[in-house]
Amino acid sequence: MRLFDSRARQVTTQQARRYAMFEILHTIADVLAALLFVVGSILFFSEQTQFAGTVCFLIGSLFFAAKPSIRIIRELWLARSHKVDRLAGRPRKTRR
Repeated sequence: MRLFDSRARQVTTQQARRYAMFEILHTIADVLAALLFVVGSILFFSEQTQFAGTVCFLIGSLFFAAKPSIRIIRELWLARSHKVDRLAGRPRKTRR
């Protein structure tokens, strides 16, 4: 199984739930990053709130950095679970 290749996936119900969880985490990181950048931009207009704006930018950047990490973790989990499912489907070799 290749990472980030959705064409060859056979997804179980449990895997679909986990996939949805990763998509929700990715979307939450996206929304929080965008909101923090908007708030940081507004706070940056005043010298009195520039430090708070800078903190918002920093935290927003961390959320933007989390997005690819979430996707990589998801893909590695799917690849690992696919291998486990394949192994579980193989008949056991018996010793003679």
